[in-house]
Amino acid sequence: MGNETFEHILGRMADQLGHKVEPEAIEKLAAHYDLVMEANPLLHLTGPVSAEEFAERHTLESLAILKFLPIGAKFIDVGPGGGFPSFPCLIVRPDLSAILIESKVKKADFLVDAAGKLGLSDRVVVINKQFEEVRDLEGDYVTCRALDKFSEKLPRLLRRFAGKQLLLFGGPMLRDGLNAAHRTFDEILLPNSERRFLFVLAT
Repeated sequence: MGNETFEHILGRMADQLGHKVEPEAIEKLAAHYDLVMEANPLLHLTGPVSAEEFAERHTLESLAILKFLPIGAKFIDVGPGGGFPSFPCLIVRPDLSAILIESKVKKADFLVDAAGKLGLSDRVVVINKQFEEVRDLEGDYVTCRALDKFSEKLPRLLRRFAGKQLLLFGGPMLRDGLNAAHRTFDEILLPNSERRFLFVLAT
């Protein structure tokens, strides 16, 4: 296992978790991993994790939203950082397109560059602003996975994207915030996790 490539790790774990991922997509997902790892020392896109943890907790966890996105959907990813969950979803589903709202300039630049290298530029728009500042966004679905100070920003996020389908990744604190906001939601426990969920909010 020690000499196993990320591509092999990803293929093996996708099979274990029941994801159907084509070999071409596995290759692109591995290329995304390489881009994140190369930029990580400077940009801190993810915390320190092993290749197995990256495959499971970042790449494959991102795919949890796919079952909620119909064919041809355009979705909005708030605070994607290294491109999660948007890039894995766009790689696995060529019918999807996305708007990525990233407030940090260097991370937004990384996303533009990575989208180009991964062949996603025609389906990705990167906006370098705070999500509250962005107006007139196309897309009926909004996802958010690792927004800074998520619980603090949650009320503003709920107001800003009222009427859209929200697909939010988080733990018990996010659940508490949604309950405090009197929002109705379903929660899906993420694979091999005890405290990470996908919260699917009623519109």
